[in-house]
Amino acid sequence: MSSALTDLFPQPIVQAPMAGGVSVPLLAAAVCEAGGLGFLAAGYKTADGMYQEIKQLRSLTAHPFGVNVFMPQPEHGESGAVEVYAHQLAGEAAWYETELGDPESGRDDGYDAKLAVLLDNPVPVVSFHFGVPEREVLDALRRAGTYTLVTATTAEEARAVERAGADAVIAQGAEAGGHQGTHRDLAENGGGTGLLSLIAQVREAVSLPVVAAGGIMRGSQIAAALAAGASAAQLGTAFLATPESGAHALHKQALTNPLFTRTEPTRAFSGRPARALVNRFLREHGPYAPAAYPEVHHLTAPLRKAAAKAQDAQGMALWAGQGHRMARELPAGRLVETLAAELADARTALSRGGAR
Repeated sequence: MSSALTDLFPQPIVQAPMAGGVSVPLLAAAVCEAGGLGFLAAGYKTADGMYQEIKQLRSLTAHPFGVNVFMPQPEHGESGAVEVYAHQLAGEAAWYETELGDPESGRDDGYDAKLAVLLDNPVPVVSFHFGVPEREVLDALRRAGTYTLVTATTAEEARAVERAGADAVIAQGAEAGGHQGTHRDLAENGGGTGLLSLIAQVREAVSLPVVAAGGIMRGSQIAAALAAGASAAQLGTAFLATPESGAHALHKQALTNPLFTRTEPTRAFSGRPARALVNRFLREHGPYAPAAYPEVHHLTAPLRKAAAKAQDAQGMALWAGQGHRMARELPAGRLVETLAAELADARTALSRGGAR
């Protein structure tokens, strides 16, 4: 990775930006203070809400950090399918004694307003999810002194990231929890390439530095990603269970709860493929959810909020990567230190093996 980014944080450990209130300033600050790169998630927040979190984070740490922004989504003509899905969810609304959300609550997530804030008050790192910004945006951020990263889930998407002028690419494997950062939401999206294969493909496709993301829970896995050609590793689910995380207590508990044995990609909660622990809501509605993001996200938001309030994990979006069983309830700073020690041990073991 170019020195512009490696100089920002001593450990090759990036805390993934998890939207929905998980990646709070307290979590990002703890990661930064321990030598990793902490991230705030601007997704689903207003521009002012993002700005307030940036100010709070700056009061907690003097170390560099990142902010993640969702790309605006194109029209997809699935309004009829969304209406059908809304009828299917009527029983959920009655059960939780709430109304369904308005699917037409907005498609751009306040993108332009957030960019204006990030250009007026530059942060060290900005990453983008669900697409590639225009070159003019990336150039403007670079002139402001911001390092830019963009998620890719295929080699073709990585080439698009390079053509646009980003500083680095986040290679997101199929193992990752939460939303797949595909640039276009196609009907066939939902599977994806495993991380180690993806790193190799992206490395052959572009000359950009690669940040590896997807199912990483241990320092030995970070070592494997680095050996495969990545320059750093991004971990989300590993930080979900930390006390600093803003995740709901039921969500944290579900990571290791024997009631939730596996994950799978689903459109049930948002209309876009996203890996979650399999619960009742996912099983009952996943097969029928249309490819309609963010309409379905807006539609189900009150249901998910009501389920959390009712302490019902079976109705919540329990985002999690494939390595969720390996989650550790360590303070975030201690987790970074533990991962770094495991990484050092793995590298030592590899070097000894190579010397034989």
